[in-house]
Amino acid sequence: MAKALITGITGQDGAYLARFLLSKGYEVSGLVRRTSMPEFSDTRLRWLGIENDIRLVDGDLADYSSLTRVLRASQPDEIYNLGAQSFVKTSWDQPLYTGSVTGLGVCNLLEAMRYECPQARFYQASSSEMFGRVQEPIQSETTPFYPRSPYGVSKVYGHWITVNYRESFGLHASSGILFNHESPLRGLEFVTRKVTDGVARIKLGLAETIRLGNLDARRDWGHAQDYVRAMWLMLQQATPDDYVIATGQVRSVREMCEVAFAHAGLDMSAHVMIDPALFRPAEVDILHGNATKAKQQLGWEPTTRFEDMICEMVDADLRRLGARPRLPRIVRSQRRSTRSQLQVRLPA
Repeated sequence: MAKALITGITGQDGAYLARFLLSKGYEVSGLVRRTSMPEFSDTRLRWLGIENDIRLVDGDLADYSSLTRVLRASQPDEIYNLGAQSFVKTSWDQPLYTGSVTGLGVCNLLEAMRYECPQARFYQASSSEMFGRVQEPIQSETTPFYPRSPYGVSKVYGHWITVNYRESFGLHASSGILFNHESPLRGLEFVTRKVTDGVARIKLGLAETIRLGNLDARRDWGHAQDYVRAMWLMLQQATPDDYVIATGQVRSVREMCEVAFAHAGLDMSAHVMIDPALFRPAEVDILHGNATKAKQQLGWEPTTRFEDMICEMVDADLRRLGARPRLPRIVRSQRRSTRSQLQVRLPA
């Protein structure tokens, strides 16, 4: 039985990858940081019904000693490094933390692998955000990087240190330069899920508006389930390499919103508010990937249409929110009234 270790296993990609590897007969372990609220750490794994089929081990990408301990004990055949501070907006608020985990964390893991299990195969989750201010209309493996956020800069370091360890020490280390990929397991802080969750709330009468930033930003969006399959295919190759994973089709945030609102039978113009505070300090206007190499060498193709993915996300959020018990309106009103009274009394 092949053994795999996944960092970031509790995230969107980690959960889907864990399920995919289990279906292939792998023994799957996942690296998780110690948290004061462990009951929420495996939410996505529980959503997929695999929380009892994997082994979670404590560790931190910023702590080299914990990585050596985990690798020495588990001796994985494949290591998938999906762990990161992965929200672009937060990287401006926490640039040092983002660099420590998303950038240097990759080097920590590669160094631990070099000493503890050099025979393993390594996957690094690189990102289309590395292209930033794009230097070519369509981005491939040879397009120069020009990151526009601390997150993108950190990912560039993680990408090149993976190449360096491959060339310096002969490690089987590959990077997937993944363009945006979404699903019902996407975090609420990301724009696609923010929109689909907001649409569901409006449809159910729980909200009236969604506040968004730049509607004209354009992205190459695919489904996370398709993209984790590409990760696995990279580590099945005899020779490690780097691959762009993308659909080759571009949509704007505005178009994404139109699909979501139309699916719920709502008028987008009546519910979307533009908030200048949500614009990025340095915008990435468009990302458009060329996955020809992955298609030719890995035999990989995306299988999920953009419209189907967004509709799936809206439906999943409708089910989530619709299943939650809601207080009667009069009780909610009384609670708001109580909070208002407290706010008035506190200064006195």
